[in-house]
Amino acid sequence: MGSFSIWHWLIVLLIVVMVFGTKKLKNMGSDLGGAVKGFKDGMKDGGQSAADEPAAPAPGHVANAQAADKARHTIDVEARQKS
Repeated sequence: MGSFSIWHWLIVLLIVVMVFGTKKLKNMGSDLGGAVKGFKDGMKDGGQSAADEPAAPAPGHVANAQAADKARHTIDVEARQKS
């Protein structure tokens, strides 16, 4: 009662194919495979780039990084008066 037989799984597979169609299932499978491959590549690249970076940035780079950080967090708002 706890496990399904092969016939149960074949019926479920047949219903899924009838509902979604083979073309859509193929597209979903290739999209899922591409996403997994991209994730693996990203994880591999992330580990390598962290090892390649220098331990301490040069003093001139710190000032540039702080200025860029302030510019990134600045909100440009145009004030208007209500009439």
